[in-house]
Amino acid sequence: MSQSTITAVAGPPGSGKTTWIRQQLAAETAPVLYFCPGSGNVPIDQTCIAAEFSQIKTLTDGEESLLAKHLENGVSAYIELGFHLQLTTLENLLQAFPSRRISVVPPEIKDTEWHQWGDVIVEGIAVSGEVDKLSIWRSPASGQVLDPASLDLFWYEEMTQGAYGKVHRAKGIFDIADGRSFYFDFAAKFQETAHEELQIPRWLEGRPQRFSGIEIVGENLDKTALGQTLEDCCLSEAVMLNYQQQVKESLLLGEEETS
Repeated sequence: MSQSTITAVAGPPGSGKTTWIRQQLAAETAPVLYFCPGSGNVPIDQTCIAAEFSQIKTLTDGEESLLAKHLENGVSAYIELGFHLQLTTLENLLQAFPSRRISVVPPEIKDTEWHQWGDVIVEGIAVSGEVDKLSIWRSPASGQVLDPASLDLFWYEEMTQGAYGKVHRAKGIFDIADGRSFYFDFAAKFQETAHEELQIPRWLEGRPQRFSGIEIVGENLDKTALGQTLEDCCLSEAVMLNYQQQVKESLLLGEEETS
């Protein structure tokens, strides 16, 4: 049995920690797992990695005992530390197993706690905002199906344009009316949103029994308004079922025409 290694990754929000980990996971041939402590009931990065890498085991908060068990069985782990966690959070674990500490930091900042903590410094991408002024707002949306037009209005014309406070970083996974699930990623430094469809089956049988949710890092966030607006984007039970029936009939018709 090979000896497990922990790769702990830390850095400011939006510096590219998850991107760097995804690059490493793509090259891994041995069994590895991914864990992002402190995600609570909004495991966005875990969900994306599980969808992209079917061979990678992901763990969520509350499964720390499984983490230790996997490590003892020789499985290596990538652990991502959010900026809101103390860098000493994993100290006992890092001392108990062979480990390396990777700090992903933007080129414009120097001599931070991440520089002191990391064994290896990886140059990340530029970020906006001062870390000590930032707060996080998270909300699960599991079981909800969003109207695409309302989601676009919320994401592109309101949230990222400052309608609910100064947003520096935002990411979310949403189920939409045609049964697909999409990942959204916004970085204020570049005023850009990327979005991609998760490679998972369409959900067309009632309320989705899988994770969806949103995470925003920013300043002076109006969390009440954010929650209410997101709720307003969700379809009622009757409308959702009607959409799903239409999509099923359309997909069936397409299959018949190609057969």
